[in-house]
Amino acid sequence: MAVPKKRKSRSRSRMTRAVWLASAKMPSIAKCKHCSQMKPTHQVCPHCGYYAGKQVETVDAD
Repeated sequence: MAVPKKRKSRSRSRMTRAVWLASAKMPSIAKCKHCSQMKPTHQVCPHCGYYAGKQVETVDAD
């Protein structure tokens, strides 16, 4: 089994952790292909109810 030759310094391990935490806090957002509104990725669009080009939910117009 592979073993690291040198111990990772505190600053290096904290840099790695900081990058991971920054990406974990920011949600992925993409443009809906049907209504062009911004929506979370891999979820039904809250504005039009479409997912992957198919209507999944009916959304009341406000």
